[in-house]
Amino acid sequence: MHGLGGRMGTRIVEPKHYVFDHAAQFFTVSDMRFGELVNGWIEKGLVQQWQGTVGEIEPGGRFSPLPASPPRYIGVNGMRTLADSILSEAKMVEVVRPCWISTLEPFNGMWHLSENGKPRGKFDAIVIAHNGKCANRLLAHSGLPLIAKQMKRLDLSSIWALLAAFDDPLPLTSTFEGAFVNGIDALSWMANNSAKLSSTQIGPHCWTFFSTAAFGKQNKVPQENIPSVTAEKVTTQMLEGVEIALGLPKGSLKKPSYTKVQLWGAALPTNTPGTPCIFDPQGRVGICGDWLLGSSLEDAALSGMSMASHIADYFQSDGTHAEDYAIGLHNEFQQIQGHDIGRFPGLEPKDLVN
Repeated sequence: MHGLGGRMGTRIVEPKHYVFDHAAQFFTVSDMRFGELVNGWIEKGLVQQWQGTVGEIEPGGRFSPLPASPPRYIGVNGMRTLADSILSEAKMVEVVRPCWISTLEPFNGMWHLSENGKPRGKFDAIVIAHNGKCANRLLAHSGLPLIAKQMKRLDLSSIWALLAAFDDPLPLTSTFEGAFVNGIDALSWMANNSAKLSSTQIGPHCWTFFSTAAFGKQNKVPQENIPSVTAEKVTTQMLEGVEIALGLPKGSLKKPSYTKVQLWGAALPTNTPGTPCIFDPQGRVGICGDWLLGSSLEDAALSGMSMASHIADYFQSDGTHAEDYAIGLHNEFQQIQGHDIGRFPGLEPKDLVN
């Protein structure tokens, strides 16, 4: 893990100080509980409403703005800053980095965690907030078949992110800061992060581009070791997609002063059990994450809040009638409908053309 927050990732490239939100671009609020959290973040200066124009763009540059409601929110200095701030205010939390838990072993009513044979502590309960192969590896031999089975049923898309800095503004037919892209295989989203994160656009224009999930699947490689030939191919095809979206002649887009591609190999869930959390009271193991409800920052927050409350209720019960505290162990998975870059409560899939 290079930074806190997972998909709340912000990449800062020095010495030019290029800043890109390279995963979650913005979030919306539809649940009162999450709204209270967001209001607190706004008061602390961590979050602000994204006032820039956001809409949809068709090949050729035809742009259609989306309504300003529901409000769209962003981290004031990028999404990762918000994640860091949340952790800094947490009580009774000890973060150990770097640490790669390799085994979970139950012994004498406790969970013993170890990292390649090195003990990493004993715990009454464990919570896994991970939706990839790491979680499956840990659960495979944990003696928790129901939890492991639910994790294995999860299906995830792959999406390429291209970070590109331009010395001059892109030739837009309509002024916008973010756009869902329709009808282009290599592109599903484009956003001017410099304009989004700064009230005065001075210096380079830092854009984040996302591919479609179909393009991600067609060009999937090990994300930890992307071949240079693949990186070059993906960069070229995504920039060609930008030209198509903006209605520019092929090869006319000025070369970026900086580019970086990243493959989100476990980008977004394509199915979900539709439960805020999963908990096995017999094993005292829980799972939380946005994928349990959808694929948004709000979903992640509500899942974590539900998991904390559920575990607290379980331990306050002194373990009597433990089976009453089981949740999500048998839920069927349903397909998620939504745009490639995620779900935004209040901005429903029917409002977007996939």
